[in-house]
Amino acid sequence: MTSGREAGISWHMADHLARYRDKRDFARTPEPAGAEGAQGDHRTFVVQRHRARRLHYDFRLEVGGVLVSWAVPKGPTLDPKVRRGAFHVEDHPLDYGGFEGVIPGGQYGSGDVIVWDNGTWEPADGADPAAALAAGELHFDMYGTKLRGRFVLVRSRVDSNGKEEWLLLHKRDQYAVDGWDPEEHPRSVLSGRTNDEVRED
Repeated sequence: MTSGREAGISWHMADHLARYRDKRDFARTPEPAGAEGAQGDHRTFVVQRHRARRLHYDFRLEVGGVLVSWAVPKGPTLDPKVRRGAFHVEDHPLDYGGFEGVIPGGQYGSGDVIVWDNGTWEPADGADPAAALAAGELHFDMYGTKLRGRFVLVRSRVDSNGKEEWLLLHKRDQYAVDGWDPEEHPRSVLSGRTNDEVRED
């Protein structure tokens, strides 16, 4: 398996947010420019439902002062039988965790965004999350409004351009729910709005 450093994982870069800033014109997009932050007492996570060119869910874990991020086309699930494809994207600033709104046309990721879930998380067995992600497998517990219990991220492949594909899955525990569909829970945990309502506002 390709190592995290060889795969170009962004948490080894000197400036974690360089790729994030390079992709955006902050004079036009309402997204936060942000800065790296210090690790607080609890690691945060956010999942944003993002209707861009295609609907997907942005799954973000606080690691090393930034939100390490994956695009999950079908969204996370509590169903332990389901494996979701997750595609590693650029790190985001911590204050992106509160972003809800419309990214205008012509901008990277243009479309409407809601904060679909948020909360805290912790690595299983006291593991170093940056080292676990670099090695290609992270087991972690989530404490959100919608997502709870033990999850696993496993890197499945790295393509010739260095883009990483991962799998996201939920373990069978007391929070597992067979057949659980994120699309049946469409409202923001931040504002109570749907994507349609955010776009209309």
